[in-house]
Amino acid sequence: MTELDHPAEWTYAPAPESRDIARLRSSYGLFIGGEFVDAADGATMKTINPATEEVLAEVAVAGAADVDAAVAAARKAAGGPWRSMSGAQRAKYLFRVARVLAERSRELSVLETLDNGKPIRESRDSDIPAVVAWFFHYAGWADKLEYAGYGPSPQPVGVAGQVIPWNFPLLMAAWKLAPALATGNTVVLKPAETTPLTAMVLAEIFAEADLPPGVVNIVTGAGETGRHLVAHPGVDKVAFTGSTEVGKEIQRRVAGTGKRVTLELGGKAANVVFEDAAIDQAVEGIVNGIFFNQGHVCCAGSRLLVQESVADAVLDRLKERLATLRLGDPLDKNTDIGAINSAEQLQRIRELSDVGDAEGAERWQVDCDLPTQGYWFPPTLFTGVSQSHRIAREEIFGPVLSVLTFRTPNEAVEKANNSPYGLSAGVWTEKGSRILWMAEQLRAGVVWANTFNRFDPSSPFGGYKESGFGREGGRHGLEPYLEVDDG
Repeated sequence: MTELDHPAEWTYAPAPESRDIARLRSSYGLFIGGEFVDAADGATMKTINPATEEVLAEVAVAGAADVDAAVAAARKAAGGPWRSMSGAQRAKYLFRVARVLAERSRELSVLETLDNGKPIRESRDSDIPAVVAWFFHYAGWADKLEYAGYGPSPQPVGVAGQVIPWNFPLLMAAWKLAPALATGNTVVLKPAETTPLTAMVLAEIFAEADLPPGVVNIVTGAGETGRHLVAHPGVDKVAFTGSTEVGKEIQRRVAGTGKRVTLELGGKAANVVFEDAAIDQAVEGIVNGIFFNQGHVCCAGSRLLVQESVADAVLDRLKERLATLRLGDPLDKNTDIGAINSAEQLQRIRELSDVGDAEGAERWQVDCDLPTQGYWFPPTLFTGVSQSHRIAREEIFGPVLSVLTFRTPNEAVEKANNSPYGLSAGVWTEKGSRILWMAEQLRAGVVWANTFNRFDPSSPFGGYKESGFGREGGRHGLEPYLEVDDG
């Protein structure tokens, strides 16, 4: 017998991506008025690699005075040539940014993985290509706004304050910045405190592209920095992606101010598998739906609703598939499951998983060795879950799947919609009529059919209920940044 006769014993040799290409600086300032500057009070914070707990760089923390300066720079640029510039001229800047992003994609992929903890395979093959695509897409819109359906002469809103999360740092920056710039607005962007580094490189790219000073300003910091930005009277439009709790706080802060707001918040998506679904295909979609990016996805398919007649078969194959996932070094190209982004997030995942145990659900986890350094949680699923369980209602934002069963399509719809969230859903069936019926019945902003987590810059994305309001992507993503002139 040779080794080829024992495929179960095959192992993967390490295939690490070099981190040297990341070209990290030891420290980064705030990007205000086209320049990197220190915080007014000299405050800094450290950003760490969640896979190793090593310090990657020191980053400035913006206080109220720094936010004032950033908004003032954006306001000055909003009244300058950027607003009066033709759409075709603005498009040239966006195309230039997109090309530089593409040229530096390998560097950005490594940096994103170092700072966030996600596998390099995802950063390289999913995140950064999508970033480039978003800038290219909205560069194409910049000179076509009069044909977008928002009036003959739509005008920019003014200064946009944008706050983004840590799960897709550079991609969320692209989702916010590209449509705002294409429509002639200026921006103050605040990245998440745990993942600021690719935003800092993006600032370098804006400078390299000769973007006029003040058109984009980037202020780093934690929650207090975001609160200063959201509440600032010089901000005309607020865009936020993050937790529902913070989204509600933002709504309270801007109420009565006249500011425009779009919120893309949490989710507890149902992934519905019918008995006629192609089970192997569905299992791959389930894995992608909840274990992609360690479950750090607002639209993650964290509730699996499977028809009773095939529940055992689906679960058996799902467990077999989970046993093949590789958890470890995020820079290894073979890795499927990377590190949890922070100690705080790991603690929340552990707490809610323990609640699942206490409520009587049955936990099943992949048997794997976790690294001794960094923040790690194995792929996990719970069976015996009921609608009243907290793990079926609350967003865990980690690699944890709650499994429920149903008998009829009506029961599937009722259970899927029995959630305060309404961001996304998935349907797995061979019947096209059932797909269309389910899509009509499900109260979710995005419904995927026989796939999951598919995005395109030309397609709108957003939710209902406590998943927020407003749409990002495509023509719909232009509207929040435009004042429509009906005259």
